[in-house]
Formats: sequence, structure tokens, C-alpha cells
Amino acid sequence: MDTRLGSLDLSKPTSNDVVSCANANSTSPIQPSVPSTAVCSTDATLGRHLARRLVQVGVTDVFSVPGDFNLTLLDHLINEPELNLIGCCNELNAGYAADGYARSRGVGACVVTFTVGGLSVLNAIAGAYSENLPLICIVGGPNSNDYGSNRILHHTIGLPDFTQELRCFQTVTCFQAVVNNLEDAHELIDTAISTALKESKPVYISIGCNLPAIPHPTFSRDPVPFSLAPRLSNQIGLEAAVEAAAEFLNKAVKPVLVGGPKLRVAKASDAFVELADASGYALAVMPSAKGMVPEHHPHFIGTYWGAVSTAFCAEIVESADAYLFAGPIFNDYSSVGYSLLLKKEKAIIVQPDRVVIANGPAFGCVLMNDFLKALAKRLKHNNVAYENYHRIFVPDGKPLKCVPKEPLRVNVMFQHIQKMLSSETAVIAETGDSWFNCQKLKLPDGCGYEFQMQYGSIGWSVGATLGYAQAVPDKRVIACIGDGSFQVTAQDVSTMLRCGQKTIIFLINNGGYTIEVEIHDGPYNVIKNWNYTGLIDAIHNGEGKCWTTKVFCEEELIEAIATATGPKKDSLCFIEVIVHKDDTSKELLEWGSRVSAANSRPPNPQ
Repeated sequence: MDTRLGSLDLSKPTSNDVVSCANANSTSPIQPSVPSTAVCSTDATLGRHLARRLVQVGVTDVFSVPGDFNLTLLDHLINEPELNLIGCCNELNAGYAADGYARSRGVGACVVTFTVGGLSVLNAIAGAYSENLPLICIVGGPNSNDYGSNRILHHTIGLPDFTQELRCFQTVTCFQAVVNNLEDAHELIDTAISTALKESKPVYISIGCNLPAIPHPTFSRDPVPFSLAPRLSNQIGLEAAVEAAAEFLNKAVKPVLVGGPKLRVAKASDAFVELADASGYALAVMPSAKGMVPEHHPHFIGTYWGAVSTAFCAEIVESADAYLFAGPIFNDYSSVGYSLLLKKEKAIIVQPDRVVIANGPAFGCVLMNDFLKALAKRLKHNNVAYENYHRIFVPDGKPLKCVPKEPLRVNVMFQHIQKMLSSETAVIAETGDSWFNCQKLKLPDGCGYEFQMQYGSIGWSVGATLGYAQAVPDKRVIACIGDGSFQVTAQDVSTMLRCGQKTIIFLINNGGYTIEVEIHDGPYNVIKNWNYTGLIDAIHNGEGKCWTTKVFCEEELIEAIATATGPKKDSLCFIEVIVHKDDTSKELLEWGSRVSAANSRPPNPQ
């Protein structure tokens, strides 16, 4: 059966002005089809078609930075009653916002101008590519008459060849569409958007600046909703893979399951939990899969991250005689400098469309979702690994109690953040020590969680928080951001205020790039200290709801959290937490030394 994409019951914002950030109801990209209707000839434009198509696939907020090549296109996006155009402070943050939005809605979009905007947003698009996020990057391109004219344009590097931007995007997007005539514009736009959805990767669409407002017969009807045929497993391969995996696992004494980040792109989180329910195996996640598997599951044992795993998790995983990894990414960060104590002959690796069993057979064209569901019916119940975990488990100790007015410690701060979490919150963890501290948070059922581990771009969290909060207005986002990362992208707190968001930002001020210090220290890791609350007060400037405070001790933190969750619950709350520069998690200390060792390996002998 085909999966259809369309729009139903999208709420209309009260304003279509560029500064309006009214939230529409959350919609899935997968919707029943709606019939196509005729469009007034003067409205049968490329700009309107693109706007309607974005709404159809579930995008109700587009993050943008205006530039002379995209202004006419922006006019058409504003005119779409079901679309909010959100102006960001820079293109990088617009891309990060679209990334955060896609993590919640399933697809995101940003609009920038040619080359100066495109190359600025490129870093965010690369991050989305690494995280398998469908993101539609739209660029306002040159006038269609200038292609091939041998003219030199502004916003370029001074050559008459306009392909520099396109060539940069080719390596970080799965499809590129350069729309410089109306005859094939309809086909190129639809192919790009549908490819983003099918491949779960970013796409690039460049639209000539003189084209969005011109009527054309191909746009004379509302876009027909996409009908994307679902991918199917090779049934013979699926049966063979399940049989081989079941034989392998049923012989094991203490097998375990470990979920990886590609559970998202495979849409297999539910199937993975079904497998855990049926098998009784101990259940863990890799760090970048946190939030994709319910942590209240009765057999959940924590995060498997080698030497920096949550307590007793690594001992159970690495001592198992069989482990199934669903959607893993084994890079130098997730493997703690390639130091995991895993053996290939004990492992079943399940990727979104492939299964590899130990040193033996591999099965292609087998979808993860199908494989996990079928395997759940073939496994014998075995809870030995979980019983072993339960036997050796000792509850986490609590941080030492602070004496009155003692300088605040990071572990105490996160103890209080833990108490804030519920099904109505979501956590965004910035690259740095927040990775490790947030990893130890126990997520209640329904609590969202996101961080960018594969790409690890500092500053990602500010834009991502903006986009994620816009996509899920019913949740209060709690962002944990280090001072060094915040300095990269701080401006778009301004956009959060324009959008009326009620995020709580914990700005952890420890005077530098702490994660870099633990990998390789040097004077370059020390940054200029800012008056962060003063900066946010200046950005606020009396417009919108905003509350800021600095905290130095536990008593002040408790009071700040009470205010943020009480009288200021409808405001953006910015809490600057002053901590010692050497106050880091023990996990970062261990991880940093191992990653440093991996980075410092001498060249292989020639």
C-alpha cells in the first residue's frame, strides 16, 4: 500500500507577517491524500506551489534570512496562510533551526540567498546530513537570464561560473535542483522534496530570483499530494536473515540489545522495543540514540558508551556472549577513541536496510523494521543478562550536600535539572560536557531529547533549540549550553523572543572550551568572559517575555528554577550558572584522554 503525503487540519496563524512565529499544530509528513483543486491563473506561480508543497509535507514554519536574490520568493511564502516565515539572525542558525525542527516534525526547511547565504548555511546542512535529517534548503539564485551569460554577479567569488555553491552542496545533500526556467520547475521541486523524504537527507533547491512570481500552466492546480511507495524488504532475504539471527541468539547464554542512532531514520524504535519485550534481553542504547528508546522499559540498563557508559551497563554489554546492535554508528567519539571491548564474532549489526551476523553471512535489502518485528517472533525468552545487571547494580550515589553558599557544582546542578523533567519537557544538549551530564539524566516517558553527536558542531544547540521549540509548542525545552558554544550562535535568542518561546536555557559559564581542554589543553581554550545575562537583557530590550538571572550556589539555583517554572513559566528564562573551570564530569575526563590518545597515534610505518 502506498504512503500518501498531504495536509489536513493545519491551524492557520493569526498573521502572515515575517515576524509572526505563531505555532501551528504539529503535523506528520505522512497524511491522507486530499484532492487537487484549480488555482486562479494569476496565482499559478512557482512561489505558491513551493509554499503549498512545504505545507503538505508537514512544514508550517520556515527559517530564513532575506537577501536580494530571495526576496520575491519570501513574499510568496508569507502569502501562504498556513506557513510562518521566521526570520533568523544569520544563515547558520537558520540551518540549525531547521535541523531542530526536523528532529521533531520529521522534515524542516530554510531559505537563504545565493552563495553568501548558501555557503553560510552549509555547515548546518552538513550536520543534518550526518544525522540523517530530511531538510529542504532553498536558495534564491541569480536571474535566469544570467546563467551562461559570462557576466560577473555580486554575492559570488567574481567568476562568471555560478556553480561554486552547487558544487559545495553536492557533497552534503542527496539531491540538487537548480531551477532556472519554468518548464521543468514543477518536476525539479517535487523531485527534490520527495527525495528528501525518501532518503531522510537534506536537499538543495536553487530558484532563479525572477521566477517565483511568474504564472505557468504547470502550477495551475494545487499540488497533488505525494504518493511515495514504501520500501520493501526482499522476503527471501528477510526470512534467511531472521532464521540465521534467531539461531545465533537462541544459542547464547546472556544476549543483549543495543539501540543506535539509525533507529530514527529506519523508523524502527517501536519494533526495537517490541523485540526487547518479546525476548526479555537487557536493553541499552548508544549515546546518540538517547531518547529513541523509552528509559522506563523494565529491562533498560542505560547508555552503552564503552568506558564512559552509565553505571554497570558496559560490564553487561561487553561480557555478553551475543549482542544485537540496531542502527549503530561506531565513530571515534561513540567508541571512546576506538576502545570498545566488543568482538565482531559476537555481534549482529542491523542497519536500516542490511543485516550482518558475526563473521558470517550478510543480508541486503532487509529493512530494519521488518527484521526486528519478525525476529521478535522467533527468539526464546532469555533475561539472564538483565538478571546479572540487577544483581550487580548499585544505585547512583548522590552528590555531596553543599554547605550554605558553597560555589555550585555541576553535578548538583544536574541533580536539580533531573527533577524538572516530565512528559511536557524536552532536553537539548550542546556539544561539550553537557553531552555527558545530560546522558546521565533519566528521561520520563514522553520527555524529548536531542543532541548532535556525529557532527558535533559547537553552537548547534541555540538554533536547534529555536527550531525544536517552534515545532513542539506544547513542550518546554530545557537547553544546556556551555559558554564557549553559546558565543558562536548567541544571536538567535532574539528570534526565540520574537516567537514567544518559553525555553529555559542553562548557560554553563566555566570560562572556556572545557571539552577541548580534556582532549588537548592550551591557551586557545580560554575565552573572553561575557556578561551573559546582560547580553540577553540587551537582546530582550523590553520586547517579549524574558527573565534572566545569575546563580553562584545551590540556594540561588533552587530559587531560579522555582521562578522559571512558576511565575515566569510563560517566559523565556535564561539562567547563567557560574561554575569552576575544572568542574567536569568524570566521564569527560576519561573520554577526553582516550580520544586524545586516538588523535595522537603516530603515522603507520611506510
